[in-house]
Amino acid sequence: MSKRKTPLSLKFRTIHRYLGFFLSGIMAVYALSGILMVFRNTDFLKNEIIIEKQLEPNLEAEQLGPLLQSKIKDAKVEGDLIIFKGGTYNKRSGQAEMRKMELPFLLDKMEHMHKATTDSPLYILNIFFGVSLLFFVFSAFWMYSPAMPIFKKGMYFALAGIVLTLLMVFV
Repeated sequence: MSKRKTPLSLKFRTIHRYLGFFLSGIMAVYALSGILMVFRNTDFLKNEIIIEKQLEPNLEAEQLGPLLQSKIKDAKVEGDLIIFKGGTYNKRSGQAEMRKMELPFLLDKMEHMHKATTDSPLYILNIFFGVSLLFFVFSAFWMYSPAMPIFKKGMYFALAGIVLTLLMVFV
């Protein structure tokens, strides 16, 4: 009995389908964190966190950054106060106060995962996810025979998507 060879388009459909199911959770996370990152320069969904720290008195602005684990830019001295973006330091008492806006825990974790670099242990998974998305892009073109009407219609949608992408990149 001879075994029939499975058409390439059917193989692509099968892999596309099950990989899509497998990655549905991570795609939802990346979609939500990507939308959230659009608002990263605003305080949308962020909570104000006030951090108070007792430091040594009579420190200079340059010494504050490492002690507060923050970048201190454009510090201004007004009497005993050193005022910097997001906080103050009282030279006399050594009292430092910083205000930060942070996302809720889960949203913050999602955003950090989205922005992972090679310093993060998750970067291999991010590369796998990126490669999987590229597979989705290319496999979509091999799921149907070019002679089928759905393929031809799909090409119009692909062309429209490419034009939209180019507009977004260059605008």
